[in-house]
Amino acid sequence: MPEGWRIGTVGDIIQLHDYKRVPLSGTERSKMAKLYPYYGATSLMDYVDNYLFDGIYLLLGEDGTVVDNLGFPILQYVYGRFWVNNHAHIITGKEGFSVEELYLFFGLTNIKSIVTGAVQQKVSQQNLKKVPAIIPSSTALFSFDELIQPIFSQIRNLRDENARLTSLRDTLLPKLMSGELDASVIEL
Repeated sequence: MPEGWRIGTVGDIIQLHDYKRVPLSGTERSKMAKLYPYYGATSLMDYVDNYLFDGIYLLLGEDGTVVDNLGFPILQYVYGRFWVNNHAHIITGKEGFSVEELYLFFGLTNIKSIVTGAVQQKVSQQNLKKVPAIIPSSTALFSFDELIQPIFSQIRNLRDENARLTSLRDTLLPKLMSGELDASVIEL
């Protein structure tokens, strides 16, 4: 192992924010304005009128569908203002680990052995924190983070652009279909 690196556990490199979660029922959400993303264990579920988190976070499924068919965790790289239900762990890094580095780490870490539950799968905080992890030196972490941050910045920019284009399409398409807008006058 390189000098300055060590063997530790996931508990050494993650900060869990699960205590900030507040569950919302479908009925409660249906009465809300659709302003901020509301995430579940595996995906965006809805939009709500308030947010609990503002920043860049990693979501890892806690119960339900928590791993793929190869045993790797279901991950969501999320950013901005959003709400998370009680079925996903909310993670940031510590010991020099960025969220992006954690995303890559967990994407390559099989966690099937820590999943419990016969009917409904579960990844408990306790089991998650026990997963072995090789912890690089702070210099190596910093250097790697400098390499990957521009890539993740581009990912965020492209996701935002896709969302804007989807919204524009959803606004314009009904008007084009109804004849309210005449596309024949537009020069391309």
